[in-house]
Amino acid sequence: MTTSTLHSLQDWLDYCERLHPTTIDMGLDRVHTVARRMGIGFDCPVITVAGTNGKGSTCAMLESILLQAGYRTGVYTSPHLVHFEERLRLNGEAVKAAELVAAFARVESARVQDQEVISLTYFEFSTLAILDVMRRSGLDVVILEVGLGGRLDAVNIIEPDCAIITSIDLDHTALLGDSREAIGYEKAGIMRTGKPVVVSDPLPPQSVLDRALEVGADLWRVGVDFNVTGDKQQWGWAGRGRRYSGMAYPALRGANQLVNAAGVLAALTALRERLPITAQAVRNGFAFVDLPGRFQIVPGEPNLVLDVAHNPHAAAALAANLDAMGFFPTTHAVFGAMADKDIAAVLARLNPLVDKWYFTNLPAARAARAADLMAQWALLNKRKDCSAEVFVDPESAFQAALSQADPADRIIVFGSFLTVGGVLKDGVPQLQARHLPHS
Repeated sequence: MTTSTLHSLQDWLDYCERLHPTTIDMGLDRVHTVARRMGIGFDCPVITVAGTNGKGSTCAMLESILLQAGYRTGVYTSPHLVHFEERLRLNGEAVKAAELVAAFARVESARVQDQEVISLTYFEFSTLAILDVMRRSGLDVVILEVGLGGRLDAVNIIEPDCAIITSIDLDHTALLGDSREAIGYEKAGIMRTGKPVVVSDPLPPQSVLDRALEVGADLWRVGVDFNVTGDKQQWGWAGRGRRYSGMAYPALRGANQLVNAAGVLAALTALRERLPITAQAVRNGFAFVDLPGRFQIVPGEPNLVLDVAHNPHAAAALAANLDAMGFFPTTHAVFGAMADKDIAAVLARLNPLVDKWYFTNLPAARAARAADLMAQWALLNKRKDCSAEVFVDPESAFQAALSQADPADRIIVFGSFLTVGGVLKDGVPQLQARHLPHS
């Protein structure tokens, strides 16, 4: 196929998937070379966000506050839930497909130049296209979420003015290492000499602290350089000459979001000379922030919870948040995940809270089969009052849960982005329970 036949965004995405033999190819030389040919770089402040969990929420809170302060924002996150265009938000709106199509064509012409063809993975190719759109969009601030790790992620070709490292836990162990220390070292690769790095993990691996010292980064640690206080009604933040008090909790639900919010305020405080913001922008930003699929509660009958928790750390946060919701007669769970995740640990965290499981296949080669998920669940389940079934896709699993749920029940859809995205593909379901006959 010649690239002259590529007209739609989907054409380009399909082309990128066929280009490179592996999905993930760690190393920055190839992507650096193409970026240099394209002149990719930014004059405005850049904030890079790495971590195991909390990256998307951190980016969304930064974006929300900066938009409230009147800045033109560009935010790159991955993966997407339903549409690829969700990966780039310009001033709070998903990018137009046509802008990406033009950028993909520019990446291709830079990739194939002077008889030297540079191989790029799907992620590298699409990252370059997104950075190119951002570069041309007249932005005041760029927010980049690291796809995987940090040190060797394609996003790390861009020099950040501030780095944020959220929680660090075990995930992608085959690529990043099988300990928090090893994974921390990879995440710490986004630090830069003399530039602020916010570490919002309350117990960071020593490798992260050592790396900050080694490169001479300006380290901001929670509990050392900034602190959070709070009661049931409100919370406060204090650090390095700035204080916010009496704030309403962020609109993103879950106790874990306060850790992310604290890191956001540290980053904005570190950048206050270049990106001044008012206390009102902070309050409004936290109040209006919205991010689908992060402990997203859809009120209705039954109650619906959507969450992209797919590793043990995120599953523990989900379990705590579900626990805090109060009593539901029956909890139904739709679950699908990639095969390389620690599925047994995720299931062990949630099984005490789930009464009926609906395991689903996912449309990805890396995905675990529903039957394998159910087999892993059967090995650890000791409950006699818990049942499980398998389904071909998230939508049919969700419809089955819906047909079996009573109005007062709760349905949780969690795991991979593809699980949640499969239920959101036609919009957020509005649940109206069937009227049950009186017994």
